[in-house]
Amino acid sequence: MRKYLRRFLPEHNVIRGNRWLAPFHSTLLHPRLWHLNRRSAAGGVAVGLLCGLIPGPLQVAGSSLLSVIFKVNLPVAILFTFYTNPLTIVPLYFVAYELGNWVLGNGGGFSTPPDYANYSFGEWLYALGDWAQAMGSPLALGLVLLAFSLALAGYVIVRIGWRAYLVRVIGQRRARQAQRR
Repeated sequence: MRKYLRRFLPEHNVIRGNRWLAPFHSTLLHPRLWHLNRRSAAGGVAVGLLCGLIPGPLQVAGSSLLSVIFKVNLPVAILFTFYTNPLTIVPLYFVAYELGNWVLGNGGGFSTPPDYANYSFGEWLYALGDWAQAMGSPLALGLVLLAFSLALAGYVIVRIGWRAYLVRVIGQRRARQAQRR
């Protein structure tokens, strides 16, 4: 898996040679941002899942900033922000709203978002903003709780999965060595 993922990661010298990234060399060239191990990968997954629920184009910027602050794998963090997309955002917001509603003890129901077919793109975005604002505090609290829950779950799953993989590989290696003797 690690070898497969490394094919897609940029080389250190490619980043160093990019003139647009020159002002950020001191932060972007930190080895922990690009090294793929169980700590950096789990942290990158957690950061990506946390920032995936940030609205709009701020997801990648947020995951990049948090990756630099926490020194976790930057490409993994950016990749995992893309679990939110036009197909998943409504179900995720529904879960977030219901979670916030449950924590706050409100009995209100979830209203459906505006249908894109009834509006032009600009009008739909405006109507979507109005719809999200009407959801109010249950949605805001639910988004925060859901983001932190997903981040924690992602971190734990990656750490446990990576550990299980290492235990299996080491066991297979020991079995091969025992057969040779």
